[in-house]
Amino acid sequence: MAIRIFNDLTRQKEEFVPLEPGKVRFYNCGPTVYGYFHIGNGRSFVAADAIRRYLMYRGYKVTFVQNFTDIDDKMINRANERGITVKQLADEMVAAYFEDVKGLGVLPADIHPKATELIPEQIAMIQELIDQGYAYAVEGGDVYFRVTKKLDYGKLSRKNLDDLLAGASERVDPDDRKEHPFDFALWKGQKPGEPAWEAPWGAGRPGWHIECSAMARKYLGETIDLHGGGEDLLFPHHENEIAQSEACNHQPFSKYWVHNAFLNIEGEKMSKSKNNFFTVRDILKEYEGEVVRLYLLNAHYRTQLDFRRELVDQTKGALERMRNTVSNLQHIVQSAEVKDLTPDEAQVLGELSQARQRFVEAMDDDFNTAGGISVLFELVREINSRVQQGASAGLAQGALDLLKELADVLGLLQGAFEAKADLDAEVQALVDARQAARKGKNFAEADRLRNQLNDMGIILEDTPQGVRWKRK
Repeated sequence: MAIRIFNDLTRQKEEFVPLEPGKVRFYNCGPTVYGYFHIGNGRSFVAADAIRRYLMYRGYKVTFVQNFTDIDDKMINRANERGITVKQLADEMVAAYFEDVKGLGVLPADIHPKATELIPEQIAMIQELIDQGYAYAVEGGDVYFRVTKKLDYGKLSRKNLDDLLAGASERVDPDDRKEHPFDFALWKGQKPGEPAWEAPWGAGRPGWHIECSAMARKYLGETIDLHGGGEDLLFPHHENEIAQSEACNHQPFSKYWVHNAFLNIEGEKMSKSKNNFFTVRDILKEYEGEVVRLYLLNAHYRTQLDFRRELVDQTKGALERMRNTVSNLQHIVQSAEVKDLTPDEAQVLGELSQARQRFVEAMDDDFNTAGGISVLFELVREINSRVQQGASAGLAQGALDLLKELADVLGLLQGAFEAKADLDAEVQALVDARQAARKGKNFAEADRLRNQLNDMGIILEDTPQGVRWKRK
């Protein structure tokens, strides 16, 4: 079986064949760190994380790069508003990014470059483009990319320059120094009070698009396997990345392009003017991060998603049911009188394990996390039906391992597999004493012990499968 990806470059689903067998070079656009990132950005980061995790699960060695844009107009304006330097703002917001994506279960990238760390590489790339006639410097120290020289400009977004000039909705920065209205900035000459770096055509700072091209080339090479980001980046950012990278390197930039769809809030586009603009930091004050992650993944990444609180509340309940299954299995593993699988149980476990194939089939189809989650819930229902109190420890452990394996691919149930064996002797003695009190019908003592355990942060739940516990 092969993974198939909907490639936005070709507008069709294609078999995923990396440039080098067994290895994937994956670049995903990261945040501009002028403030806390919003829930729409969060969807992009979670989607890329799920794709990366699945590629690793399928045996690929993935080198994943996600950048930080730490110098641009928004950075400069926000730093000036706050009376701090751009670097101080960037350092603060990069730290906040790591804190917030950790809450969403997003793994750190292999490499998290900052634009300001690769200024020499960006200057070198711009100079190459000038030397080859693809870029030109103008008065004031700005450098622009000559879009008319890149004959296939627009191949990703399916936009052409004539249509754009005829009245497309994209905003164009008017500048009489440009040869063409859609020529875009590779370098911006220094304005008073702005951070700047010396360059052959004058002091200034890089444009937004060249940053990603230089970072991808430095850490992943001239051609990469996979490039991702939100659909809002498709034009002009990703189109411009392709133009400058391919003009400079004379190689295809990325073999596959994936873009996640927008996220609306309660049926409306997110907007500060509508008072429905929420950062992930805001959302994580209301909901546990894993609930938000499950909600974001329970729709295909190319499908527009609506963030509705009543649906997130339902997701919370669904996640709790999955966690209860884990807890029940852990209890059986510890309390089972029979340790080894019986022949009948071996058959049950084999049938449960068919979920693995269904999961792979779903995820192979353009990283269909919604399909993968559906398989996960089907597995939970089967486990609840077929692995009950009285089962062997071997069957419960096998079901637990299978559930953990598939959940791990989606970054779910990360805190649910805490082993019960870590109960210290005092707590275990209290649990045993409560069970003895209940068996002897001394319910007052049983309730007292339950309350004592509760004060210690241990919640007991009496279920048909026996007593299970969880920490507060």
